[in-house]
Amino acid sequence: MSDHDHASPETKVVHAGAARYEHLPVVPPIYQVSTFAFKNAAHGAALFAGDKPGYIYSRMGNPTVEALETAMAELEGGYRGLACGSGMAAIHTTLVTLLQSGDHIICSEAVYGPTCTLVETYLPRFGIEQTIVDTSSLDEVEAAFKPNTRVVFIETPGNPTLAIADMEAICKMAHERGALVVVDNTFMSPICQQPMKWGVDVVVHSLTKFLNGHADVVGGVIVPKEQKHYTQMRKALNHLGGVLPPFEAFLVHRGLKTLALRMERHHENAMKVAQWLESRSEVEWVRYPMLKSHPQYELACKQMSCGGGIVSFELKGGLEAGRGMMDSVKLCTLAVSLGGVETLIQHPASMTHASMGREARVRAKITDGLVRVSVGIENVDEIIADLEQALQKATAHIPKPQPKLQKSGT
Repeated sequence: MSDHDHASPETKVVHAGAARYEHLPVVPPIYQVSTFAFKNAAHGAALFAGDKPGYIYSRMGNPTVEALETAMAELEGGYRGLACGSGMAAIHTTLVTLLQSGDHIICSEAVYGPTCTLVETYLPRFGIEQTIVDTSSLDEVEAAFKPNTRVVFIETPGNPTLAIADMEAICKMAHERGALVVVDNTFMSPICQQPMKWGVDVVVHSLTKFLNGHADVVGGVIVPKEQKHYTQMRKALNHLGGVLPPFEAFLVHRGLKTLALRMERHHENAMKVAQWLESRSEVEWVRYPMLKSHPQYELACKQMSCGGGIVSFELKGGLEAGRGMMDSVKLCTLAVSLGGVETLIQHPASMTHASMGREARVRAKITDGLVRVSVGIENVDEIIADLEQALQKATAHIPKPQPKLQKSGT
C-alpha cells in the first residue's frame, strides 16, 4: 500500500511515484538505458523467472517508466499502471488482451476516430464481433449485449460530442453478464473523474493530452483494477512492444505535478467560453458537461468533480462556417490533439474523425459544422475575444434574422 493512498488528488499528483533512490533525488532520474547488468548468472535467472524484483531490459521494465506507472495507478485507484508508446497502443494492448476470436465488444459511438477504426476494421479480421452504440443511452447498451460479450468500451465524455455514459449503471449490466468495462478517461483526467469509483475494471488514457499537458510527448497508459488483468496486459505489452521510453516517461511524470492546477484553470476557462458561446446567435448549440443545457448535466455532476477543458459547438452555416472560423483565429491554434496549456481548435469531420467515414460520423452525431475547442490556460478574456472575431468573420455571409415588424393598430 502506498503512503499516498488516502491523500487528495492534488497531493498525489505532486508526490505519487516519487520513490527515494540511493542518492535521494527529489524526482525519479532518467534511466536512459536499454539493458541492465546482472550480479551473476543466478541473479539473471531469478529475474527472468520472476523470483526476484529488478530490471532486465527497458522494454520489460524501467525505473523511470515504473515511477510514472506507479503514479497513474495511485491517481486512478488501480493495481498498477502500464505505460505505452501512445494512447492507441494502450487501447490496442488492452483490447487484444481481453478479447479473443469469437468474443463480442460493445463500443461507444462517440470515440476517438482511430479507436472506432480499430474496433470496426481491425478486430473483425481476428474474429471479434462488435456493436457500436450510443452509450449515453442505457437502453441501447442493454440491447447490445450478447452471450459472447466480453468487453464494453466507453469513452465518457465522448469525443467530440461530449456525450456522457452512466458508468455505474453500465458496469452493473456488464458484470451481471460476465463482461468487463474499459473507460477512456483522457478528456477528464483523474482530477475530474475517477471511473473505478463507479465499478470500471480498466482505465486508459492518452498521456499526450492533459496528463502531460505541454504538447511535447506522445504516450498512453493502462490502469487495470485487478492484478490478474495487469499480469495479462504486462505480458501482452512486452510481446507487442508498444512501450513508452524513459525520457518521455520522465516528461509526463513532470507534467503530472501541475495537473491539478492546470485542470482547475482549464475548467474555469472552458466554462466561461461555453457560457459565452451559448449567448451567440451564430451558434446552434454548445456542449460542455457542466452547462445546465447539457443533456446529461445531472449525470455529469454525479460522476465528475469538474468539467475539463473541452468545449464542442455547432456553427450555423455548417462546414463552410466551421472552416472559416478556424482559418480566422489568431490566439487559438488550429491543430488536432488537446489538453495542452495552449488553446487548440479543430474540425473533427475533416480531421480527427475523418478516418471513421461519413456513415460512422453521422451515426455518432459528428456533424460537418461541429467545432471542438481544447480551452487552454491563457487569459480567458483574450481567448473569447479571439473566438469572437473569428466567429464574426466566419459567419459574415450568413443572413442575420430580422426582427418581426409589429402591425400597426387600426
